[in-house]
Amino acid sequence: MVPHLPPALADLLAYFGPLASGQEEVAGGVALHTPGTNVLALNAVFLPDAESHRLCGAAEWQKARGRPPLVAVEESTGGEEVASFHVGTYQAGPSASPFTVEQVSRLHLPQWAAVLAEAHGTPDWAGALSRHLAGRLEERRDYALLLAYAGEEAVGALLWQAAGVGGRAHLWGTLDPAVDRALLDGAAALGAPLFVSLPSGSPAQLADTPEVAFFLMKGDGNS
Repeated sequence: MVPHLPPALADLLAYFGPLASGQEEVAGGVALHTPGTNVLALNAVFLPDAESHRLCGAAEWQKARGRPPLVAVEESTGGEEVASFHVGTYQAGPSASPFTVEQVSRLHLPQWAAVLAEAHGTPDWAGALSRHLAGRLEERRDYALLLAYAGEEAVGALLWQAAGVGGRAHLWGTLDPAVDRALLDGAAALGAPLFVSLPSGSPAQLADTPEVAFFLMKGDGNS
């Protein structure tokens, strides 16, 4: 039985779970592990709360396997926060945009991964991410690659997942924040409502949404 998680974490898990190399129930939550990639959500334990016994159990489980003790929760843990995101429903805007957004084939995955990795300041990880996703997406028709362009230059990348009548977009990035809304609007056109995770500082906004944070813990569950 899948552990009960808050809706935002459950949505992230539904999106990233099929992309991970493996997953396992740990400390009342779910651990995703994906050696060889640097995507936080693919290498974290998603926990229903920040109870000390859960944090301790998750951290010890990861450290015993030589993995960073990374957890994802909706509340502060006292650990070292690595990143945080607001998670909720995105409303597409009606305004015209100077950017174009296209759905591209899996043949564009190396270019797509290069844009995404550069957007997150980790260009050296592009090849590993491309190779990993090529295998995970091979039999998946519910994911689609989007690229945003300024003229002929690719400036944004997003991986969309079908979700009932709508979709999800949790793995994306742009080289210029001005591209954020155009890229998300392109994803919303594939299916609405669109559930997304937004980093702080994005000009795209979500109203009254929970924040999910990724923390590095020690084995005792403390900072």
